[in-house]
Amino acid sequence: MSDLSALFDRPDAPQTPAYVYDLDELDRSYAALRAALPGSAELFYSLKANPHPEVVAGLVAAGCRAEICSPGELRVALAAGADPAGMLYTGPGKRDADLAEAVRAEVGLFSVDSPYGLDQLDRVARTHGTGVRALVRINDDTPAPGQGLTMTGVTSQFGADVRWMLDRPELFGPRPHVRIAGFHLYMGSNVDGEDALIAQFTQSVETVRRLAAASGTYPELIDLGGGFGAPFARAGARPDLPKLADRLTTLLADAFPGWPREGPRVAFESGRYLAGTCGTLVTRVLDVKRSQGATVVVLESGIHHLGGMSGLRRLPPIVPDLVTVDAAAGPPQPGTVVTGPLCTPLDTWARAAVLPRVRPGDLVAVPNVGAYGLYASLVAFLAHPMPVEVTVRGDRIIAMTRLELTRHTVIGSDRG
Repeated sequence: MSDLSALFDRPDAPQTPAYVYDLDELDRSYAALRAALPGSAELFYSLKANPHPEVVAGLVAAGCRAEICSPGELRVALAAGADPAGMLYTGPGKRDADLAEAVRAEVGLFSVDSPYGLDQLDRVARTHGTGVRALVRINDDTPAPGQGLTMTGVTSQFGADVRWMLDRPELFGPRPHVRIAGFHLYMGSNVDGEDALIAQFTQSVETVRRLAAASGTYPELIDLGGGFGAPFARAGARPDLPKLADRLTTLLADAFPGWPREGPRVAFESGRYLAGTCGTLVTRVLDVKRSQGATVVVLESGIHHLGGMSGLRRLPPIVPDLVTVDAAAGPPQPGTVVTGPLCTPLDTWARAAVLPRVRPGDLVAVPNVGAYGLYASLVAFLAHPMPVEVTVRGDRIIAMTRLELTRHTVIGSDRG
């Protein structure tokens, strides 16, 4: 929604803080990525980026399959209308109970990282009297350049090393209740530009060819991952990828003669590119003061709502762009310290931001936080209220929801 001020001026305006998800922008992101991939390619939405039910339902309705990695994500995907037969269940460690729930739901495909993982999946499938399909996840030899977060070519919980698979291919073969459908590769996230994407996909395709030749197994499906980059908490548009589809088609046709009519099916996955630009965090100014010669602006939101997950390399300061929603805001003021309300000095977004002169009660917004925003933050820390999540189409509010994380359900006690 382009006019945030109108949204927050209306009688039914959301409370703040609020994550606003623009479903029209979500549709545009899907169309852009779909156009950047070969027509026959399959596309998974990675729920880890944003599992909000309306976001998931919108992408499922558009044509995405669901890539999940927890029981909670499985339940959200099912409720959003995703076909379990088309789901991919990933993750480097899975509990028997989690696999059992997914098998009962008839999830169609599992990514497995080790021989033990194949044995575990076989045991669970046998217990439920069924068979399942698996992709063996690969940890390639070397990382590809241009990644925001490397996930292969290093010591990792993700996937089996190529050398291990080449030396002991029998360890990664089918089990009585597990059919090996192909390979899963994911080199890294937030990859910068078409050239870097093509470089990592080229490396992955060559690795698949080596492994297929060594094992004598021709894959039915290759999941090449994704890593499609998008701005995070900064102003800007998602990157254009105008030549990627043609370059991928040439790459795959050269590697697998007859493709796409013959050869393996090819899949990609994305969370950041699909959801990132649809989300905006709108929050109020709580206090403005001077301290040690600097202006300090305290917001309703901080690392508990955005940027608190160190594993995504987003420890503060993340230095988000802050856009004023209220037209009365004054001229830009350099050197502003921007903090949240938490009782810790770590709750700081920026120490030298350029921010218009604001007053307590003013609204400011952080753009492009539809992916890895609320759901990658320290939401339980200090028990502040959760942001409202608002989905909109044009000027219509579709839904307003709020997660509740401070309610405790007793699962066992002994009070004597």
